[in-house]
Amino acid sequence: INAEYMGADAAQPAAGGKLGKKQRRKQFYRKIAILEMKIQRYLEQLGDILLATLNNIEKKQTRTREELNMELEREEEQTRRALLKKTDDDSSDEEEAPTIRDNPLDLPLGWDGKPIPYWLYKLHGLGIEYKCELCSNYSYYGPRAFERHFQEWRHAHGMRCLGIPNTRHFHHVTKIHDAMALWDKIRYESNVKVWRPETEQEYEDHEGHVFNKKTYEDMRRQGLI
Repeated sequence: INAEYMGADAAQPAAGGKLGKKQRRKQFYRKIAILEMKIQRYLEQLGDILLATLNNIEKKQTRTREELNMELEREEEQTRRALLKKTDDDSSDEEEAPTIRDNPLDLPLGWDGKPIPYWLYKLHGLGIEYKCELCSNYSYYGPRAFERHFQEWRHAHGMRCLGIPNTRHFHHVTKIHDAMALWDKIRYESNVKVWRPETEQEYEDHEGHVFNKKTYEDMRRQGLI
């Protein structure tokens, strides 16, 4: 857009409504040209990322659900191992001399030893930490790993140590106090639902008095009825 032309055009007085309409139209086209220039700049800067994203989506669309689930599980397992390795190496890294780091966000490492993409890190919620008291305060990173750990050996062992069955009733329960309270409530409700004939079955004597089964049989053995 020629800035001198636009400036001269803007300096001309509006000769009626027709000239004003032309000026507004030129300003509208000028805004469109600026937006097109910005879009072109964005494409130049983000062209490689956009192309990689499209290729990734097309690749996923050709896979079955089982293949996608296997890939997610493999990536999570690799991420979990990388996090465990990172935790073990923290103490030794502090003693070493500082080096140039190419992972400023401390992202988990993938199968190739490089940090995983940040979008994948955010997609799986690997920055979210979940602690479970029933697993001796073990930390799980990401909702998928947290959901899966309720059926794993560490959580089942913690429940067994408390004498509580590891059933669906205790899904998402991570506190020892909450697990014990829920277990007491379940046992109480199960006892209430059990039919106890000695205390709940009723008998009536010839005078119309109502007794439960145990009391009625005791009084009949004593000859009171």
